[in-house]
Amino acid sequence: MKKNEIRKQVLAKRNALSAAERKSLSSSIIARVLALDAYHRAGCVMAYVGFGSEIETMDFIADVLARGKILVLPRVAPGSDALGIHVVSEPARQLEAGVWGIRQPRRDLCPEAPPSQVEFVLVPGVAFTRRCERLGYGRGYYDRFIRSRATKPPALVAAALELQVVPRLPMSETDQRVDVVVTESGEYWRSDS
Repeated sequence: MKKNEIRKQVLAKRNALSAAERKSLSSSIIARVLALDAYHRAGCVMAYVGFGSEIETMDFIADVLARGKILVLPRVAPGSDALGIHVVSEPARQLEAGVWGIRQPRRDLCPEAPPSQVEFVLVPGVAFTRRCERLGYGRGYYDRFIRSRATKPPALVAAALELQVVPRLPMSETDQRVDVVVTESGEYWRSDS
């Protein structure tokens, strides 16, 4: 199957969940992410604000801040292919609607952070495999960000619904894998063997 066909099928399944189902599943998934050793060790955590039918990430964001970790969130400028990251300390006050309506840091309130500071990344995506392959939304923002950190990679963790895990994904040279895919059913760890 082609990438766009997989996106369409997985997004249809994800969109079919009720808000109550998504909230319940999100809570279960986030609890598993919060239990990871890599999260506990990280001083600087990159997250994202879920939108549409993505899992809800605000509980994760709240935990990052409650533990005194540095929280960075991505920002995409219109027409840009780069993912900027900014330090956020008060999400209720410091976020605005950005590209595609996704809430992102306000440039005037949130200083830019060096990517080298990030030790843990909560990675969004449309579909994943048990081998930790990832299919994003098609713009390559996270693939480029992950590639830029190849010499000192942070922990790359995808929080996803089990229905987003598919048997196979068409992968290209530019597609980047994550270290673990965490779902409501368990974790799938990357193995390079």
